[in-house]
Amino acid sequence: MQAQEVTDYQAVGVRCREALIAFVAASQQVLPWTSEEPVPKKADVKAWTNHICSVALSGESHQERRHLFKALIDDAWRFDNWLTHAKSSHWHDAETAVAVTETAVGLCTSAIIRSIRGVPEHCPACGSQRLSPERGYHSDFPDVEWERPTCDKCGWAGDPVPVDPPVLDPEHASPPPPSGECVIPSVPLTHLQRPKRQQ
Repeated sequence: MQAQEVTDYQAVGVRCREALIAFVAASQQVLPWTSEEPVPKKADVKAWTNHICSVALSGESHQERRHLFKALIDDAWRFDNWLTHAKSSHWHDAETAVAVTETAVGLCTSAIIRSIRGVPEHCPACGSQRLSPERGYHSDFPDVEWERPTCDKCGWAGDPVPVDPPVLDPEHASPPPPSGECVIPSVPLTHLQRPKRQQ
């Protein structure tokens, strides 16, 4: 970070605010508004954050996570707004704004990705939490990369979803899931390697 004066720190606050607005704008593409309430403005960070967290982290088991993620975004937004207009800020305030914004966006993005890719909390077959992403391609859609959760313990595999679905036409934002044995992996298959526990 090259910020050295108050105006530089204010500029950092502006950029962090823009990052939060960009985050909620991108999230709206994959988690559209479903409430009966009127759709909020695209840049309404608070309203969209409530919606995003309620959808991506739905249910009683996610209550504490949902509360934390909403609070992270809300507090980052409040701090970034303060920094944007503060006359007595310091370099550590700018550093804090970047760190808290990055943390909030990163955690919420991870929750959204798990939600839209259908990653369960544990393996539905054996109950293990040792789930890893597995990627591959299907002959019906050779240009689309697919990802599915798999269990490292028993080999269970979830339904594949497109990693970066192409826009085929205005009515179909992504291809339908292939039928049958849906993933034909290419070599090497992208796979998350977990570190082995020491005995």
